Amino acid sequence: MTLTQRVEDSSRPSTDTDRELTRELSDLNTSAPFQPTGPGEVRGLTEDPNAAVSATMIALREDRYAVAIGVGEVFLTRVTDPEGRLAVAADGAGMLYGHDAAATQRLGERVAVRVCAADPQSAAEAQAVLKLVGRIVSVRSDAEWRVVDLLTPGARGQQKDVAAQLGITPQAVSKAVVRSLWNEEWEARPAAATLLQRCAEQF
Repeated sequence: MTLTQRVEDSSRPSTDTDRELTRELSDLNTSAPFQPTGPGEVRGLTEDPNAAVSATMIALREDRYAVAIGVGEVFLTRVTDPEGRLAVAADGAGMLYGHDAAATQRLGERVAVRVCAADPQSAAEAQAVLKLVGRIVSVRSDAEWRVVDLLTPGARGQQKDVAAQLGITPQAVSKAVVRSLWNEEWEARPAAATLLQRCAEQF
């Protein structure tokens, strides 16, 4: 996965924003952790399609990053750089598809998500669902985020607790959940993960 900052033409990518994103992604199940690879660029590797969906939604929050996903086999090997530091090199079809996804990414798109894989149809289907779910995340207001950030998917009876934490009524919490399409987002995430897994099964 390659995550690229979306900045105005006259602006420079923020390395602080890159570091913040890597912290937000640090708890995900990865084969190679997400790390800044250049100003405005963060990359990571995961075999878990649910983690890929989560990383996509985190990156799309507030429309901060464009997301490029390559699906395919990746081989990791340990290498030592000229200064004696140990690093990991990645190779394989998954890396090539990842580069293709990043190279063909359209940063100006309303929801910038690109998926490349051996089966273009499967990649297009996964991309379409990620874009739809990503649209929900990218346009959510700060007030809605204050509510949904305190919610746990699948937990029952938590809206009263969230209302108490925020000092608002349970009705206000309920309205924020409805407006933010939070339930719809979490209902759709497994479909996106399933489609990414289908891409992986084609190579």
